[in-house]
Amino acid sequence: MLIITRRPGERIVLGDDIVVTVMEISGQTARIGIAAPKELPVYREELWEAVKAENRAAAAVDPASLPPIPPATPDG
Repeated sequence: MLIITRRPGERIVLGDDIVVTVMEISGQTARIGIAAPKELPVYREELWEAVKAENRAAAAVDPASLPPIPPATPDG
């Protein structure tokens, strides 16, 4: 792990497309801004872990246990 010390207003550049800016530091909390391409999802760690857990749970479901999908009707 690379550890970098930054002050408010200073930035970290990741590759050509991602810039992380330290917006402010208050006590033990750092407020950061992230500029990244729209196609690159950016999540807080706790949300990313929840997304991964939900995906694992969905992948573990036996398709035979799901209710059947009703056939499509001509009008929609």
